[in-house]
Amino acid sequence: MTLDDLAAVIAERAKADPESSWTAKLLAKGPEKCAEKFGEEAVEAIIEAVKNDKARLTSEAADVLFHLLVMLQSRGVALSDVMAELARRQGTSGIAEKAARK
Repeated sequence: MTLDDLAAVIAERAKADPESSWTAKLLAKGPEKCAEKFGEEAVEAIIEAVKNDKARLTSEAADVLFHLLVMLQSRGVALSDVMAELARRQGTSGIAEKAARK
């Protein structure tokens, strides 16, 4: 499954009954809850990275990607827009890109 596929599944599940879909239930709680859940998953991934548990890090990283896409869905941000932003930054030094934000 690609991230595009997953984003499409999330968009479809957003239309489902919150009683029948975890994704719909989370989205029904609003963007702030989606952001909170994304943050929780990111922290869990960080913990597994520090512990050097590759299997758990892999699992938590999958959760992070899923919840990132849910958070984007909750605010109407398309994955294609994020990918376009990454493409725009391609070939630019990370140091130069960060300096340009100021």
